[in-house]
Amino acid sequence: MPDVLLIVNPCAARVTSSLTTAIEDILSVQATVRTRLTEFRDHATALCLEATGVDAIVVFSGDGVFNEALNGLPRDVPIGLVPGGQTNVLPRALGLPRDPLQAARACADAIANHSGRSISLGRVNGRRFAFAAGLGLDAELVRRVDRIRWGRGGRAPGAHVFIAEALKLVVERRGKLDASLQIDGFGRAAFAIIANCDPYTYLGRLAVHVAPLAEFDGGLDLVAVRELRPRMIPKLLAYLLFSHGQTRDRAIAYGHDLDNIRITCEVPTPIQVDGEDLGNVREANISCERNAATFLIPTSSDQLSLSICRNDSDDWDQVQRDESADM
Repeated sequence: MPDVLLIVNPCAARVTSSLTTAIEDILSVQATVRTRLTEFRDHATALCLEATGVDAIVVFSGDGVFNEALNGLPRDVPIGLVPGGQTNVLPRALGLPRDPLQAARACADAIANHSGRSISLGRVNGRRFAFAAGLGLDAELVRRVDRIRWGRGGRAPGAHVFIAEALKLVVERRGKLDASLQIDGFGRAAFAIIANCDPYTYLGRLAVHVAPLAEFDGGLDLVAVRELRPRMIPKLLAYLLFSHGQTRDRAIAYGHDLDNIRITCEVPTPIQVDGEDLGNVREANISCERNAATFLIPTSSDQLSLSICRNDSDDWDQVQRDESADM
């Protein structure tokens, strides 16, 4: 049987011991499973780097540890995603089920049938990202929400916290942000976002469309607002919700299917990748790695639908009953 490393982040919002056991049982039908829990930041990267000889890696966590795993993923080893976080942008953008048990069954089916999907990844100053990176306003918002998360013991806050913090940030700046970035080939900008897919993120069930042309199979898309003014805010919000207009707006620099992006900053500027704060930078060198990673996804929609429908509601009910009994 294939040898699978299951990496679990016990601090992720939806991760429990009972659910972890249920996921192990699902994967064990198709593979020999060895489970490791993350204990500190970037531990998943180290676990993947040490995972010599495994046939696949499955990660049960949120987007932060998904990103860590991708930064240590051995060449030619496929990776599976089981959503255990609050938002779970990457598995949702890949079309995987939001329910952890359904996603685990999809991974098991992909292992059994040797199926998967290869996608491009981005890099910022050497750090890989799967779906998004940002400099400036976007990264500052991530930093603020991170402070709230660690004040709550590491549990990620809900979408309402992101919305509240975004409003505070804009009000503090009085809706104004001058250009402080220089983007090679695109000129100056107030803040920049780099997307590897659409949607860029989610607020609950609501998809946020920053770069409507971005696709996992291509290069990176750049969206940079040249300067922010109060009158622009309603228009920018409409772009995010309805996913059209930003590619033609002269106030926005939009680049599609790019392999390299270089950004210099007048002052140290916050940067984030896949929702993870990487501190401040004066320069960002961003590149695309095409077909860089293979994800455990059933190759056909029929196969994925079958994995979703197989008694998962019964499994989920049993897990909930087990957890209630333990309380």
